[in-house]
Amino acid sequence: MFSFSKFYMASNLQEAYDELLKNKKNIILGGTSYLRMENNSYNTAIDLSNLALDYIKEENEFVHIGAMTSFRAIETSPIINLLFSGVLSNSVKDIIGVQFRNNVTVGATVFSKYGFSDLIPALLSMETTVVLFKEGEISLEEYLKREGRTRDILVEIKIKKAIGKGSFQSVRKSKTDYAITNTAVTKSESGFRIAVGVRPGRAVLAYKAMEILNSNEISQELIDRACEALDEIKYSSNMRGSGEYRSAISKVLVKKAIMEVI
Repeated sequence: MFSFSKFYMASNLQEAYDELLKNKKNIILGGTSYLRMENNSYNTAIDLSNLALDYIKEENEFVHIGAMTSFRAIETSPIINLLFSGVLSNSVKDIIGVQFRNNVTVGATVFSKYGFSDLIPALLSMETTVVLFKEGEISLEEYLKREGRTRDILVEIKIKKAIGKGSFQSVRKSKTDYAITNTAVTKSESGFRIAVGVRPGRAVLAYKAMEILNSNEISQELIDRACEALDEIKYSSNMRGSGEYRSAISKVLVKKAIMEVI
């Protein structure tokens, strides 16, 4: 269980940011579902609950998801369910139970770059950017590549709207366990996007596989070639599975996902 010395309820983002920078042991609170699994002590816990960051809305060419939006809201939102066949909703709908999904927030999950995340590969399979309070807007892929914790506040997620299909696939030992590996595939006028997560590191895009699919007329042989190209991705082992197993299973999951979107 994590602990903190002081609690700070922010009235606006500037206040929250200023408080965050006062001490390197200060932390922004999300749903705290995963923080509770830690055994760390923090100085000040900063709460964003009063900042109206719990929203899902469409504006012009983008869908905006506030940092304090819960997984349950993602799961049930009509806006999200219409986006790429509901790939984002499908990525979270089986995570533990409704009570848990009501508590976990999108912002905390993305900000923390969890390698075990089901949400992040689904976001990566679309054109997604993160909006940070101080730095502004950057691509999700760029953000995931950064090492260390960013001293900033994630305000919202932006997803570019497009007409297309999507598929999320995962394999796990039991329904309530973390995924051994997962994948999300989307297809639109811009082509295929393939994201692979739980390697067990952070999710990445499969560029070689995407290039094969986007440069040729789709056939069964081409799909098989694209799946073999997933060898570009590095996998490793942990208590849930070996790197070799993840590599083999990812090819199966990606193929299944591709077949669902063509």
